[in-house]
Amino acid sequence: MYYKIKSISYNISNISREISSKGLKTEFMKKYIRLVISILILIFILVFQRLFQYVDLSEYLSDKILNTIQKGLIIACGTVIIIQIVRLIKTNILKRYDITKENNLKSRKLHTQINLLEKVVVFVIVFIGIGLVLMTIESIREIGIGIFASASVAGIIIGLSAQKIVGTLLAGIQLAITQPFRVDDAVLVENEWGWIEEINLTYVVVRIWDKRRLVLPTTYFLDHPFQNWTRTSADILGTVFIYTDYTISFDALRHELTSLLKNSALWDQKVNVLQVTDSKETTVEIRILVSAKDSPTAWDLRVYIREKMIEFIQKNYPNSLPRTRIILENKISTDELSNQ
Repeated sequence: MYYKIKSISYNISNISREISSKGLKTEFMKKYIRLVISILILIFILVFQRLFQYVDLSEYLSDKILNTIQKGLIIACGTVIIIQIVRLIKTNILKRYDITKENNLKSRKLHTQINLLEKVVVFVIVFIGIGLVLMTIESIREIGIGIFASASVAGIIIGLSAQKIVGTLLAGIQLAITQPFRVDDAVLVENEWGWIEEINLTYVVVRIWDKRRLVLPTTYFLDHPFQNWTRTSADILGTVFIYTDYTISFDALRHELTSLLKNSALWDQKVNVLQVTDSKETTVEIRILVSAKDSPTAWDLRVYIREKMIEFIQKNYPNSLPRTRIILENKISTDELSNQ
């Protein structure tokens, strides 16, 4: 018997060690801990509700108050369980769509829609849960009923007292439906370039290129123009401007640009253009257009091309760097200067 028990305990320890090594235990705890705790509390309340019938607590609490507390706790636990189930469903759906891969337009669209839909559903569940809890309390039952029955009156009151809050919530829902941007879209907002990191019902978080976070209310995106660089696709054009003297060889510059792009992994092999876009008194303006698979790569490619093209001009055409010319006419000879 002793050896049998020892063998069973040994097997159990091996299984638990294997689960821990795979990280399944931690993953399970992270995902389901709140749901499990809520279910256990609900079971505890339901079981002890039966036991309380045989226990006399009239000295401490009246039956009416005890009943109200029990019903309130049951509704609260039920609300938490439903919210956790909604979040688990959301997590399992989003698992199938990876937004870290390159062609992730569909995945980002679904992530944006489902995340905002989850927030709306959670808000409605909490709203209903609060109304049900209030309805269990006799003294303020009218408030609970009013939440459901007096929607028009409540709407007028809320509209007058919390106009900005309601407007922000409606703006969040509108963003979820129209989707002018999605999670991980590259945008230019308030002269700051970054990516959409988080979309909530009331605010949007933009992760700026230098790791700062720009937090804006959802109403901002309905009232102000902004640039979305990855609305339909992630690929983007990069622009480089170079100013040189009139004596530069444009064909040589085009040949060097093509050579640099072919040897660079940053280029997506789509756009390679060098044009003279302006001419001024002392310089000509040369615009280089290149393409890349996404905005961060395009930034790196622009910096690389600008640096290498300047080095090429310095080494091969140093006299074609921007210069100011002064021409003196009616030159005076040395003899005339000495006579003067």
